[in-house]
Amino acid sequence: MKFRNILLMFAAASASGCGTINTTFRDDAVASNKLARWHSHCDSVSRIYGGAIFDYCTLDAEPRHSSGFDGHPAAALILLDLGMSAVADTLVLPYTVYLQNKHGDIRKANFE
Repeated sequence: MKFRNILLMFAAASASGCGTINTTFRDDAVASNKLARWHSHCDSVSRIYGGAIFDYCTLDAEPRHSSGFDGHPAAALILLDLGMSAVADTLVLPYTVYLQNKHGDIRKANFE
């Protein structure tokens, strides 16, 4: 039964797009474009605890009604991912400190 719960949490995080994966293991343009497309009020995201910060910036975006299946994540899925990203960010902390020192913050894209 425990394995099933873990699998459901993993599926929910995958549906919302894991913030840690978007900010740590994917190209900067992915997170940058998502922040711009979702009209986030954050201009940049630090790489240290970047997944949790990215999720917060997603919540701090222009209001929208969404089910989570139309390309815009639902608030409940973002909150679930925020908790899971905080744990994942702690596990990859030494690597993200290195990335922060080497590349700096991830800046929001300008589509204008």
